[in-house]
Amino acid sequence: MEDTIKPRLVEAGADCNRVLVIDESIDCLSMTDERLVRAIKETGAKMVVLDPIQAYLGADVDMHRANEIRPVLKQLGNIAEEYGCAIILIGHMNKASGSKSTYRGLGSIDFQATARSVLVVCRIKDDTTLRVIAHDKSSLAPEGTSIAFRMDKDNGFIWEGVYDITVEELLSGESRGQKTKDAKSFLAEILAEGQLSCNEITEAAKERGIKKKTLWNAKKEMNIDSVKVGNQWYWTL
Repeated sequence: MEDTIKPRLVEAGADCNRVLVIDESIDCLSMTDERLVRAIKETGAKMVVLDPIQAYLGADVDMHRANEIRPVLKQLGNIAEEYGCAIILIGHMNKASGSKSTYRGLGSIDFQATARSVLVVCRIKDDTTLRVIAHDKSSLAPEGTSIAFRMDKDNGFIWEGVYDITVEELLSGESRGQKTKDAKSFLAEILAEGQLSCNEITEAAKERGIKKKTLWNAKKEMNIDSVKVGNQWYWTL
């Protein structure tokens, strides 16, 4: 805590007086620990982050056994509901490449089944400073679009914005929306001779296997103009 989290908080300009640290020097904290409930009550905390999951399950709980995990998560959910506090669990992926995202988390599938929202954070294969946050599950609202951020030693943390890639593509090691790159190349090619109607472009893109959403993302990134002529819209570089 003293040599990792606090320096980061200070550098980000955080008010450290609003950050509570529970002493674990004698007794390790667990998800069912009364100290966790007491801290939420005393501070009125609206968010609790437990990182990583396995560190707070307790010595007698096997994270791979659903029958041992469920009671712990149920109690944690009851705490969140009673005190109006969001509980964020940070987990890690296993090395089972090729598996669906649901089965890529360490431990029981019940972690993901219990959560109302699941986000996956991964590096991009061909860009070591880039990470993407992709929505893998959303039970209470529509899934959000994937968003990228960059971390490097010179500029620190920088948001890069919307990123055209799915969770499954991200986990498979696919690089930056190759689909968007292909769509950009397609638009540059088809509009090289001048403007074309939106309908013609959409149909041509469909024949190339380019989805409408990907096409429009590429259009936005290329700053392609839309001009209305009569009753039709035309795109032009």
